[in-house]
Order: sequence, then structure tokens, then C-alpha cells
Amino acid sequence: MEAAARRRQHPGAAGAPGVQPGASFLQARHSSVKADEAAGTAPFHLDLWFYLTLQNWVLDFGRPIAMLVFPLEWFPLNKPSVGDYFHMAYNIITPFLLLKLIERSPRTLPRSMIYISIITFIMGASIHLVGDSVNHRLIFSGYQNHLSVRENPIIKNLKPETLIDSFELLYYYDEYLGHSMWYIPFFLILFMYFSGCFTPTKAESSMPGAALLLVVPSGLYYWYLVTEGQIFILFIFTFFAMLALVLHQKRKRLFLDSNGLFLLYSFVLTLLLVALWVAWLWNDPVLRKKYPGVIYVPEPWAFYTLHVSSQH
Repeated sequence: MEAAARRRQHPGAAGAPGVQPGASFLQARHSSVKADEAAGTAPFHLDLWFYLTLQNWVLDFGRPIAMLVFPLEWFPLNKPSVGDYFHMAYNIITPFLLLKLIERSPRTLPRSMIYISIITFIMGASIHLVGDSVNHRLIFSGYQNHLSVRENPIIKNLKPETLIDSFELLYYYDEYLGHSMWYIPFFLILFMYFSGCFTPTKAESSMPGAALLLVVPSGLYYWYLVTEGQIFILFIFTFFAMLALVLHQKRKRLFLDSNGLFLLYSFVLTLLLVALWVAWLWNDPVLRKKYPGVIYVPEPWAFYTLHVSSQH
């Protein structure tokens, strides 16, 4: 009777059978979290996608335009331009919006990878800020974007010639290192978010009308990003990885939710616009000389300095 009383007072003292309820509870709780994560579907994030698209157009695409519009007297050549302040705002707002987007993912994403990607993104965008600032300031002195650094009239006659190497180093930081450290983590974050945009309910695999309207400015901006940033290989690799993931998840009877469809349709529109852009400028001899590689994707600002600003 004493042993029975002790068992009633201390059920855990009976060994493994007494521990089972707690372990079963933790196991059931862990399983329920997994199930909720798999079955959870996020609503369309209209606010975040709208803010992200708006600031991309204003702070990134609008940056060089603002530098041409605002009077030079307001922003002397030896001081930061209005475009530089746009870039600084972009470097702060974009990582914040990407983090908010990741927070709303119905799937738990690897935090360490997210943090490293955001840090690298900010560092790359900051490197690009400096190089791009000097590059756009050189335009006011006659620098021509459709020519290489050594072929530019204001650069090729510099003395000593080692100064030309310094400008090429600046161009490397701007167009290669800065772009790589900026865009690779950017597309990696989008892909990681995309990997969580699946739902087991086919009825939830649709987009609201507002999302359809937002696809056009979003896809058009990514066209600018791919062409001006010279990141077609990175873009097409990300796009095919997204398609492969969609096919893989389809075998598990999982379908894209509204946020995943928005990203995928934006990229489809981007690919179509890039193809039309390349086809239009396919036989341009000057741009062909600047972009001699197998993949020919001219930059919009190179087209502008060659065919637009030179006519005025």
C-alpha cells in the first residue's frame, strides 16, 4: 500500500511509463508545428510587395534620373548627389522590407543564411554606391557609358597612364564586385522565400486582382535590374531553379500560393522583356562592340548615352 501511495504521489518515479506523457506531449507539439508549417498558407502581402516595387522604382531606377533632373548647383561634383542619397535610402529600406517578407513566410527559413545574405547585400550595395556615384559624376564631364573605360575620350589621354588603371579598378568595384555582392544575396533571399510559398490546397493557388496589376511594374523593374546590372546569368539560373522547385513540389501535390505566383509571373514577364530588348538591339554595332560575349544584353543607360543624349 505504501508503494502504491508513492506511485500516486510521484508518477514519474515509476520509470519510463511515468515519463511517457511529457515526452508524448513534446513529440505531439513538434509534429503539430511541422504540420502547421507544411499546411500554412500566407495571404498575399500586398503592402510589402507594393512598398518593395515602389521603392525599387523610385530609389533605384529613379536614382540616375534624379541626378540628371536636379540642378548641378544644388549638388556640386565634389559632394554627394541626390542620387547618392537615394542609394543610401535604398540600402536601408530594401533589407528591412526583405526581412519583413521573410518574417511572413509560412515556412521557417534558415536564419543564419538569411543574416549572412542581408549583410552581404548591404556591403555590396554600399560598394556600388561609391563606384556608381563617381561614374555618374563623370557623365557631366563627357564620360560615355557605351564605351569601355580605356576608350572614353576623357580617360584615354590621362597622364600618367596608371590613372587609367585606377578608373578601371573603380569600374570593377562598381560593375562586378558591387553587383555580385548586391544581387547574388538579393536573388538568394527571394528564392528562399519562394521555397516556402506552397500550399496543399489548389483553391488557394490563385492571385487577387491587385497582385495581377502589380506584376507589370514588378516585372518591368526586374527587366531594368537584369539589363542594367548585367546579371542575366544569375537571373536565368534563379528562374530555372524556381521552375524546378515548382515541378518537384507538384509531385507532392503542393501548389504555389498567391505570393509565389506573383514572384514567378514577375520573372516570366522579365524574361520576355529581356528577350524583346535583346532582339531590338541585336544588330547595333556599337553596343555589340562593348558587349562582345556570348550573352549579349545591353545596358539601358549605355543605350541612352549612345542614342538619346548624343542626339541633343
